[in-house]
Amino acid sequence: MAEIPAHNKPITLDDKIAVVKRELGMRKKHYPNWVTGINAKMTPAEAAYQIAGMEEVLKDYETLKLKNEGVQTSLF
Repeated sequence: MAEIPAHNKPITLDDKIAVVKRELGMRKKHYPNWVTGINAKMTPAEAAYQIAGMEEVLKDYETLKLKNEGVQTSLF
């Protein structure tokens, strides 16, 4: 396996959001193919759970970003 070069800049919250969005897009594109056929890699329930989990991670990061920007996200 090829060695991954070192990443030299800090990974910001915006970077994390972009990475999660990319991963979520990849899962939504590829998981439908991974749950069908004789060589299925996961069950439809597993695929749905993994996609839902990544959507929740994205919500958490986006909420954190709003809080960091001083945007009110709740009344109480």
